[in-house]
Amino acid sequence: MRLVVATCSVDYSGRLTAHLPLAKRLLILKQDGSLLVHSDGGSYKPLNWMSAPCFFTEHEPDDESLALGVTLMWRVTHAKTADMLVVSIHDIHGEFDHDLGDEPGLIKDGVEAHLQALLADNIQELGEGFSLIRREYMTAIGPVDILARNADAQTVAVEIKRRGEIEGVEQLTRYLELLNRDPHLAPVSGVFAAQEIKPQARTLAEDRGIRCFVLDYDRLKGIDDSWGRLF
Repeated sequence: MRLVVATCSVDYSGRLTAHLPLAKRLLILKQDGSLLVHSDGGSYKPLNWMSAPCFFTEHEPDDESLALGVTLMWRVTHAKTADMLVVSIHDIHGEFDHDLGDEPGLIKDGVEAHLQALLADNIQELGEGFSLIRREYMTAIGPVDILARNADAQTVAVEIKRRGEIEGVEQLTRYLELLNRDPHLAPVSGVFAAQEIKPQARTLAEDRGIRCFVLDYDRLKGIDDSWGRLF
């Protein structure tokens, strides 16, 4: 990653045009060629940027630009749209270049795998008499998050999402269609479990006979403070 503090102007052209007049700014050039232009305000959001996939080039200014005080030109061109971000640098006040190495990615507390493990350990949250068959029950089209039995000893397939949307209901529907072909499991009902379920997803699920269940993450973690609440 290359960080440059420079006095510069910035021009964006393509599906729209935008211009940042001459001022001191922070330029962040990443290894994938993407560029972000920041001011000393506005929190995290850049004034302008070009996201990957894109191509970065650095070159000397032409005579006209030289006459205006430009000492260096940066061009970043998007690979798919040909949109272009041009940075005309007048003065560089500071520069830092460092290889950050491989990025392991953001690990969020309560991701779907964690929610799955918590619900499997507390399967009776789905109802009295529920028991776990197994997690990640493999099918020909992918693994079902949780396969369980209800109090009537019937098979229940549980699909878990952080945020329940229509795509998740469709995914569970495909699993149910497949699982109900197995005479050792059928009849199989479905539970769509998420921390938040969108109204459209709930309507579709209920129309297909799928039960919706809102996951209480704090309760599953065992830190629900019922003494500190009125209700």
